Parts: sequence; C-alpha cells; structure tokens
Amino acid sequence: MHRSGDNKVGSYRKITSVSNPLVKDVRALHQKKFRDAGKQFLAEGQKLVRDAIEAGWAIRTLIYGAQSVDDPAIGALAARTKASGGMVLEVTRQILEKISRRDNPQSVLGVFEQRLGKLSDVGRDGLWVALDRVRDPGNLGTILRTCDATGVQGVVLVGETCDPFSVEAVRATMGSLFHVPLVRAGESAFLGQAGLAPARLLGTHLDASIDYRDADYAQPLILLMGNEQQGLTAALAAACDQTLRIPMTGRADSLNLAVSTGLMIYEALRRQLPRADDA
Repeated sequence: MHRSGDNKVGSYRKITSVSNPLVKDVRALHQKKFRDAGKQFLAEGQKLVRDAIEAGWAIRTLIYGAQSVDDPAIGALAARTKASGGMVLEVTRQILEKISRRDNPQSVLGVFEQRLGKLSDVGRDGLWVALDRVRDPGNLGTILRTCDATGVQGVVLVGETCDPFSVEAVRATMGSLFHVPLVRAGESAFLGQAGLAPARLLGTHLDASIDYRDADYAQPLILLMGNEQQGLTAALAAACDQTLRIPMTGRADSLNLAVSTGLMIYEALRRQLPRADDA
C-alpha cells in the first residue's frame, strides 16, 4: 500500500485484474487485524470520501470505477488525493465488487489513516459521552451521528468494543465519524482520567432511583452508557457521581442503547440547543 509519509505528489494507476496485490491489500481492510496493522480503514461512497477529505483526514488511496472517469466530482477527489501524496486507482466494476464484497458496489472507495483523540482531553470541558463495551456497529454509528448533530465534545469507547473503523461502523456513521473526536481506553485508564478531569460522571442504571429528567447536567460532564446486554460494570457504576434511570411503562425491560444515549444527550443539552423557531 502507499505510505502517507512520502512528500511526493501521489500516483495514478489503472487496474483491471482482481488478483492485483493493491486490490488484495484494500480488500483485506474488511478484517480488523489488517486495519490495525496499517492503522487504516475503508470508506465507501462518494459522500463519505468527500466528507473525510474535507474534514482533513489523510487519504492513502482513492479507488473509483472506470465508468465514472468523466465525473467532475470524482475528478476533483482524485486531484486532491494526488496533491496530498495519495494513490489513485481506476478499476473495473468487477474489482469494485471484489473490494466492497457487494453486488451493487459504490463507485468510489477511499482508504484513510485512522485517527483517535487523546484520553487526557476527556472531561476537560463541555459534554462527553462514554460507551462501555458497545458491541453493535449500528448503535455506535447512530450515537456518533447524534453526538455530531448536538455538538458533543467527543466519544470514549471503554473496554472491549466494536471497531469504529470497520466498514459497517463507518457506513453507519454516515460521515459523523469524521467530525466527532473518538477516544479508546481500557476501563482502568478511563476511570483514572475521569478521576483527574473536572467533569462529573453520570451513568444510566436499571437500579437507579433518580429520574434522568431530574438530574443536574451542569458541565463539564461525562455521560456514561452501559453495554447493550449487561449495562455498566460494577466499577463504572460505582465511579459515577449519580446513576440515573430512564422510566418505562411498557413491558420492555430495556431501551436500545442508541435511543437511551440520544435521550440523555438531548436532556443534558436541552437548554443549549436552539429551538426550531430560532433556526
């Protein structure tokens, strides 16, 4: 794969063979071990690729279908990729299908460098969201979109979580991955930072007695949300300044993680977000 450390203008290649080593390298990014090894990931679709480039994420490789060679928007992406030292690959539809593992592939794909924020920034100011062992990439994507829409400072992935750079997770964020700072931390490291930060820590818990609508959401603040099946670990729950309950009157025993996180975020920011008639 192209190495982003080069200072040269990027290159262009036309590829027609599915067995080309460059095609194999890009396709391998569907596997976490290869994403981790190269600290890179795959974004599918013209919108996601454009969002990432415009947000300043480093692109290593742009791949587009030969049928789109005359599309001026794709030409602009190719020019920006080469100007930044990235590689541009023009490929056949068969190769697009091979790389994306889909019968109806996007016409544009991009390989980007991964980017993570610093744990030391968590809880310094504003509102942060921490997710304990989130496992569903769809939930993670929806939460990142909500955080993007509401101006949350960033999201912390605590413990063993789904990979935010998997193709499924990136797709589910619909571009918000590129606008919301993302931090990864083990439980003990997160608790250590939370103890040093000025932010208070509020978590949701089924056994909590305080209604989430009655909590004090003064910032700086970290909202801590538990795993989809098990909720918060005992250590995380014990570290909270308050644990809160979202009341339910039906027969369901829990809410979807993305839904409950959205409720908490909007309640925490209720007095800060503009009203519809102010927009």
